[in-house]
Amino acid sequence: MRIFILSEIISIHTRRWVTSLCQRGHTVFLFGLLKSDITPYEGIPNLTIYSCDYSLEELYRKRQWINGKIQYIGGLAAVKRKIKEFQPDILHAHYASSYGLIGALAGFHPYIVSVWGSDVYEYPNAGGLYRRLLRYTFRKADTILSTSHCMAAETKKYTDKDISITPFGVDVNRFAPYPKDNKSETFVIGNVKTLKPVYGIDILIKAFAELCRMAPERNLLLKIAGTGPQKDALQDLCKSLGVSDKVQFLGYIPNEQLPALYSSFDVAVSLSRRESFGVVAVEAMACECPVVTSDADGFKEVVEDGVTGLIVPVEDVHSAAQALYKILTDDSLRTSMGKAGRQRVLRLYDWEKNVDTMEAIYSRYAK
Repeated sequence: MRIFILSEIISIHTRRWVTSLCQRGHTVFLFGLLKSDITPYEGIPNLTIYSCDYSLEELYRKRQWINGKIQYIGGLAAVKRKIKEFQPDILHAHYASSYGLIGALAGFHPYIVSVWGSDVYEYPNAGGLYRRLLRYTFRKADTILSTSHCMAAETKKYTDKDISITPFGVDVNRFAPYPKDNKSETFVIGNVKTLKPVYGIDILIKAFAELCRMAPERNLLLKIAGTGPQKDALQDLCKSLGVSDKVQFLGYIPNEQLPALYSSFDVAVSLSRRESFGVVAVEAMACECPVVTSDADGFKEVVEDGVTGLIVPVEDVHSAAQALYKILTDDSLRTSMGKAGRQRVLRLYDWEKNVDTMEAIYSRYAK
């Protein structure tokens, strides 16, 4: 099958879809708007990549209406030209409020749109024009895809079309438990997220500081993996709470190294203020690591509360600290949650099965 994908080239989500489809023998044309490093795609068979090489900084410096996204439409002529050259069986746009709009304007069918999160949770709340553009995009699509049921429900506010669920799972052979250092007396709490306010890492640090006061006799360590604009503020917060010596900021960790990192955690914690699909929880559970998450929609869907982890209210520092204390002090609970999490991922979020689902949708709509 010949598949034309409109998506952000640099995204690990894009790379995973493209890689799997190419490895299964499909021919893929990946079209991106922003200047991107394509090194991670080297060696992938059956793949052509084209980028308009737009600069994100330049787009936002000029800042025109629709928060700069209208400038993306400048790539429409290139999209039409490349579609004509490639002659795809399917056009698939990832992210409805930018690539989705370009795909809708391209006029090619069958046309599939995948929603990713902020395109339906944030974008339409900016005003009536944004909502009209989103509805237009969905109206032009032959079908709409969502990685979670909760995000599909949000999408339904702007379309009456059926929405297929295509979970974004994990490679269960790669995301698997590594042997632990049973001699270590350090209890490791981990977080893997971009350092942005929406992901509630400030809540986690406050909960960790409270946990340190609750269990002063325990050797506790918080590892925070990721980069982002809040790094300095979060480090200052650690200093003000007196836990800087117990918190490690690891910076960016490549996806290939995440299974070993999750396996080094005694518990993985994600206290996001909003989450459309809890992929970090899925990754941790696949490594038999119990989780503590907020009750943001995406986490409530992937985590089985009390079985694979503990779910606490958004922004509730004390409840998060209490959940961490429960897992800290109950070895058997920690072990049972880890094993149950792995089984849940095998049942619902095995990446190969997720790609099977996507292929079936393509086959249903392909020319």
